[in-house]
Amino acid sequence: MTTSSVPVITADSLADGGRIAHGFFTREGGVSEGLYSALNCGLGSGDRPDAVSTNRARAARRLGLGGGALVTACQVHSGTVAVVDRPWPDSQRPQVDGMVTTTRGLALGILTADCAPVLLADADAGVIGAAHAGWRGALGGVIEATVRRMVDLGAKPARMAAAVGPCIRQSSYEVGPELRATFCADDETRSEFFAPSQRPNHFLFDLPGYVSARLRAVPVGSIATIPLDTCADATRFFSYRRTTRQGGGDYGRLVSAIALAP
Repeated sequence: MTTSSVPVITADSLADGGRIAHGFFTREGGVSEGLYSALNCGLGSGDRPDAVSTNRARAARRLGLGGGALVTACQVHSGTVAVVDRPWPDSQRPQVDGMVTTTRGLALGILTADCAPVLLADADAGVIGAAHAGWRGALGGVIEATVRRMVDLGAKPARMAAAVGPCIRQSSYEVGPELRATFCADDETRSEFFAPSQRPNHFLFDLPGYVSARLRAVPVGSIATIPLDTCADATRFFSYRRTTRQGGGDYGRLVSAIALAP
């Protein structure tokens, strides 16, 4: 398979005439097998390391970059953000959930299996960012922290374009009363992101809606949301929640990446 045939989803908000390369990759187009089939890019999964390396190189090349250009972190659902100026060894990945850079040809990658990947760019300033936004990270301010680090590098929020990639959608995301209480403890208006579930005293949480609201509150200049549900579409996406519902253990990781074109 050539890299040009590796499927990738793009957002109009980040299309700017070639200065930015980005993509939300599906699980299709890789070499992994079994439950990791096929484009598993998660270094922390139980997949064969050589297969993961090949998949990551395919994703980087699909963006028009060298095979070693993709950088990912050890994501811990935090609000911590790193400035990246060169690839780090896979064994020395920092524990962060946001990354920013001004280095051309370096792809900032976010790994997900239901959480929301957020890609950001101020193309005029030559600054990009990427954030891993599960509910903990989004509530903990990872989006705002990523924007602040981009501003430190010369970006302006009003010029930023943002895209929220495929993630678990509200119809698939049932949560208990504890999560709603956590969200609404200091801001009852956040209740708008919780719809009643068919199960008593449970709710359906709108993760991409909440993430988009945090972006609007910054505010960034433009926001796009890819309306695809990772949990509901087993053909195209890995999903932690779908796997656990089916009694499975490990699972593959999707990658979403953004780079300043070299």
